[in-house]
Amino acid sequence: MKKTAVITGAARGIGLEIAKRFNREGYHAVILDIDAAELARCEENLKGQEGFSFFNCDVSNHQSVSETFAQITAQFSAVHALVNNAGIAIFKPAQEVSFEDWSAVMGVNLNGTFLCSQACLAALVAGKGSIVNIASISGVRASTLRIAYGTSKAAIMHLTKQQSVEYGNMGVRANAVAPGPVETEMAKLVHSADIRTSYADAIPLARYGTTEEISNAVYFLCSEQASYINGQILCADGGFDAAGVGLPSLRV
Repeated sequence: MKKTAVITGAARGIGLEIAKRFNREGYHAVILDIDAAELARCEENLKGQEGFSFFNCDVSNHQSVSETFAQITAQFSAVHALVNNAGIAIFKPAQEVSFEDWSAVMGVNLNGTFLCSQACLAALVAGKGSIVNIASISGVRASTLRIAYGTSKAAIMHLTKQQSVEYGNMGVRANAVAPGPVETEMAKLVHSADIRTSYADAIPLARYGTTEEISNAVYFLCSEQASYINGQILCADGGFDAAGVGLPSLRV
């Protein structure tokens, strides 16, 4: 029987690369996204390729999640991988972050991960599946302008551990991947030359990661090769977290 992977926020970027990776490995990849126009473009770009389904879903909305996963599980009674990738970021100084900003970030990043995992749980149990939540290095080490985003990602990491303990008893593993800076279209637009140089100085591998490298980490955690890995946070960050302060002046 063909396996099924559900990926949220997957119409572009890291999510789309993850969906493509599962598809190449023989899974039917179910792509969810809130952006209907982007989802339509994604579907058009993948036209003619078998093994993809597309659903418009707002992961921060309980009703939207319930209705969408009811449709998904009606088609696929067993789900073998759920990747909670959908996320937003609002970068502002802490004192300028409004409650609306805070609520929006928590709604998508944290609530969405919780809601989708719950909605998919019965199908994951049926498929003896695995959850991978996409966290961030911003949830591991604090930084400026990320009081909402970083906090939401840190919460996702603890949620992952809770899931690993409670869902593990049901045969469902849960792990998280915490990417460092990744070369996406959005990063190309918003990261200035100065920001890119600073990251190169701070990351031991002196470069951004690729979407393919993140998808490799996600797929591994869902694969049989990771069958005894549960409740772990994998930082795919080129050594960014391990470097600590990482002052360029201290480098050889």
